[in-house]
This record gives sequence, C-alpha cells and structure tokens, in this order.
Amino acid sequence: MTYKFLLFDLDHTLLDFDSAEDIALTQLLQEEGVEDIQAYKDYYVPMNKDLWKDLEQKKITKDALINTRFEKLFAHFGIEKDGSYLAERYQFFLSKQGQIFSGAMELLDNLIERGYELYAATNGITFIQTGRIDHSGIAPFFKEIFISEQLHTQKPDTEFYEKIGALIPNFYKNDALMIGDSLSADIQGGNNAGIDTVWYNPYHLENNTQAQPTYEVDSYQAMLEFLGKL
Repeated sequence: MTYKFLLFDLDHTLLDFDSAEDIALTQLLQEEGVEDIQAYKDYYVPMNKDLWKDLEQKKITKDALINTRFEKLFAHFGIEKDGSYLAERYQFFLSKQGQIFSGAMELLDNLIERGYELYAATNGITFIQTGRIDHSGIAPFFKEIFISEQLHTQKPDTEFYEKIGALIPNFYKNDALMIGDSLSADIQGGNNAGIDTVWYNPYHLENNTQAQPTYEVDSYQAMLEFLGKL
C-alpha cells in the first residue's frame, strides 16, 4: 500500500524525552535545594509514567497529573510543596530542551524528498512541546504539529485522529500511517481510528498488549527501507 500522510509521534520516536526530562528534573531539583537528586529521580520517573498511563485510560485528568505529580514526589520524601508552582518551573526548564535522536533529521529530510506529507501527532502540554520542537530544529519538516492539549483529546482516543483528519486537506485514513513507539497510545490509537501503524521498537520490546501494529521497525534505516518497498 502507498501512503501519503505520515503522522509522527514525537517523544521517544524523534525527540529524546529521557534526556530532556533528566536535565529539566536536575535543574528543578537543584533550584529546590535537593541534595540527593538521583533518589528523587528514581522515584519520579516511574511514578510519572504511571500517571500518564492513567491519563490514557481516563483514570485522572491532565490538570491533576500536572499539578500534583511534584507534590507527590516531595511528599514521598516527607516534604510539603506547592505542586502547581513546581509544575510551572519544571515546564519552564523542560520547554528549553530540544534533544533529538541521532539520524532523526536525516530521516525526516529523506521522507520529504520522497514526497510524503509529514505531521506531528503528540500527547503533551502545548507550552512544553512547542518549546522543545522549536529548540530541536525539526519543526520545518512538518506541515502541521498536532498537540493533544490543543485538540482537547489525546491518543489513543479516536477523536484525536478524527480532529487531525479534519484539519489535513484531502485526508483519507487509508492514505495515512501513524508512526510511534507507544503501543498504548500510538498503535492502539491507530487501531481505534482505523489507521495503519508503524511500531518504532528500537529496544525490541515484546508486545504484551492488545494493540496490533501493521508494521514494526527497529531503526530509522529499517523504516526507510520498508517504506521504499511499499
């Protein structure tokens, strides 16, 4: 099948969120006078991932996630903090990060040369994602960048993809391909919306979910090769 519209997830697919998060957390914790920064990170990272999964499953709201996660972090170490204030400071630090994976620029440039229309489709906070995209240098490759907060819906909701489709001229689901690393958000979202998917799986993780990717690749080169055969 030939595709025209490539919908790219950003974090962990093109943007190196782990590096960005690590730096932003360090800056926040240093500002708050934390001595054992690594201990705080070790607790925060898995907690934050669980909260985002809860958001995908509609167990919590985005406001609750954003405004309480740092309050919960410090409370774990017996310290009372204003979660909303810390959220603002963390967002500021994170929005200044633009780390991308090696080869991401070349991948996007190659796909543009092949005639694909590229769109970013990301869950996240607008202020943070727009800042990171601007600092990363990848913005010019995309015809448009769709952020869940702006659309008032998020992956894997079908509505997320319906709103994107309504905003892309001459969009047809059969001509679209969702590319991302997350089975629960990107691949399940594509399944829900009836859009083919590419599971970007560089660490060769096992699929223990109900999400069913149409294709699976473990590198940017593999992605280019399989698209070239379609």
